[in-house]
Amino acid sequence: MSQVALGSTTTVATFMVTWLFLRWDKLGLGDVGAALGLHSMSRATVGFALGLLLVGIQTCLVRLAGHVHWVRTPSVGFAPVIMAFVAYVTLASREELAFRGYPLRRLDSCFGAWIAQFVVALLFAIEHIAGGATWTNAFLGAFVGSLLFGMAALVTRGLAVPIGLHSAWNFGQWTLGEKESAGIWRPIVEQGYTRHVDHMGMLSYLVVFGFAIIALWLFGKFRTRGYA
Repeated sequence: MSQVALGSTTTVATFMVTWLFLRWDKLGLGDVGAALGLHSMSRATVGFALGLLLVGIQTCLVRLAGHVHWVRTPSVGFAPVIMAFVAYVTLASREELAFRGYPLRRLDSCFGAWIAQFVVALLFAIEHIAGGATWTNAFLGAFVGSLLFGMAALVTRGLAVPIGLHSAWNFGQWTLGEKESAGIWRPIVEQGYTRHVDHMGMLSYLVVFGFAIIALWLFGKFRTRGYA
């Protein structure tokens, strides 16, 4: 099954399961940020732009650390780019709906934002381990990523921004050859510096996502106080 078909199928299935839970709790889609509104597309676009910005900053930090550069992949044309874009949008939609939709919002209402964030991030990391990720990538990668996407969901009270953020990050990583399939560019690492580049990639990821989490948290504080 292609990633587009997988993403579309699992998103529909996750939406149906979410709807059943909401019916059981006598809640609506808007209560978990899953309702489509007039501003959903614009918010998703803002999230996508922010996600690409994070990709750009992280890549610049890795490039500044040296010993790696990117070259164009001539075999990747327009069609693979569109397919990758659709695939990562649908896959991100499934993951955001499954983790930062009903589970996060219900846990938030019962236990508060930080406990809800920790539990959902832990489950998100475990899912990635089950999918073949290493423990390091799951807890330094997926766990931290979940904190960012969850913060975006809680601050904006919806899933549009985190879906945009999440899909942009994955799509941006794909374009740079950081996924399983070939992207628009591919990294060329100097011989003997693979570990160095990998460490700088993880460190820069943690720095960029850490600052983004804090920025969103502060934005939420200002918004609550009526400054934004």
